[in-house]
Amino acid sequence: MSPFTRRLLLTGAGLGAAALGTGIAWRQLHPPQASATAQAFWARRFPGLDGTELAVARWRGRPLLVNFWATWCPPCVKELPEINQFYKEAKGQGWQVLGLAVDQAEPVKAFLQKAPLDFAVALAGPEGLGLVRELGNPAGGLPFSVVFDETGEISWRRLGVSSLEDLRLLIKN
Repeated sequence: MSPFTRRLLLTGAGLGAAALGTGIAWRQLHPPQASATAQAFWARRFPGLDGTELAVARWRGRPLLVNFWATWCPPCVKELPEINQFYKEAKGQGWQVLGLAVDQAEPVKAFLQKAPLDFAVALAGPEGLGLVRELGNPAGGLPFSVVFDETGEISWRRLGVSSLEDLRLLIKN
């Protein structure tokens, strides 16, 4: 290989590496915008059980499992211990869980006295059924879970009971 060819190859490789580095830096400084559905979710606030308002944006930036449930929904009540176990196992790896009760405050408080949960719980109220439709559950059924990834986009949905095994697979993906 001639010195000119070698110099040309090295220059091309250097320019390619510089372009790649510039692209990576650009994406870090200018992350992609989340979809309109995701942006609307991240802008929401929900009443907490203690009367304070919880801004969903506080959970953005790490994987978030959002579970819609109600005290009057037997399948919801059945899956909550498994979601709680998932949270205990996955929080060390950056996972967060938010339970949104499609219910009133008093029944939720009474339920949590009997079956405490380690993750955050807020009230979606009756409007929560509209929200589950917006998030990709046209039937509006419960239980319904959705995962938002680190970028704030929806990466997984489940209508019906989620098993601990199903949830553990999320950690591996």
